[in-house]
Amino acid sequence: MKVAAIIQARMGSTRLPGKIMKKVLDKTLLEYQIERVKRAKTINQIIVATTTNKKDNPIIELCKQISVPYYRGAEDDVLSRYYEAAKQFSVDVIVRLTSDCPIIDPDIIDKIVNCYLKHQNKYDYISNTLTRTYPRGLDTEVIPYRMLKRAYGEANEPSYREHVTAYIYNNPRKFKMLNVQHDLDESKHRWTVDTKEDFLLIKNIITRLYPINNRFSFSDILNLLKQEPDLFYINSHIEQKKIGM
Repeated sequence: MKVAAIIQARMGSTRLPGKIMKKVLDKTLLEYQIERVKRAKTINQIIVATTTNKKDNPIIELCKQISVPYYRGAEDDVLSRYYEAAKQFSVDVIVRLTSDCPIIDPDIIDKIVNCYLKHQNKYDYISNTLTRTYPRGLDTEVIPYRMLKRAYGEANEPSYREHVTAYIYNNPRKFKMLNVQHDLDESKHRWTVDTKEDFLLIKNIITRLYPINNRFSFSDILNLLKQEPDLFYINSHIEQKKIGM
């Protein structure tokens, strides 16, 4: 069984264009994410799914430079991009990640993938996002190819085509789902990158932790924020974009 992390990535962003190629300590945010995903023991392959738009060529150049497979597909129909990428690379289980999560934790990825592998005959979709207890930015969704294919064939609304798994989690009668929760509710934290404030927080986290331990964990970040509580407020006022915005 082939388990692949498919990272959707593009240069376009309404609030922070080119965000994934912004650098911290001479490394792009996308490189940090890929480096961290590579440490997940359950992942057999990483695929970057970008678009055919020429403005996304820098993403392709980076993938070639660091020897990471990539797929180019539709810009707005991200569901088809995922389906086609999974089909091309013969993926059995898709771990959906977004490129605005540069400090994703490989241990959390493994926890959710292992949960799926243990209960794959019982659930069609497992994530840590149905009810949020983890910081935003550690989002991990696991879905088998057969269910991605089903969503690809059934989802018609533009918002479902754009947001990949929205058709699944909005249809609980059609799909069996499980949410993986953290012991404590840490959902107040925002570790995704969508604005300049988000980037400033992530930059502060990386510059403080990476030189000391390039494998810093979810708990290491929480400890840093306890030691330097002002960091939390850098982006605490930012509202997450809603589907359809």
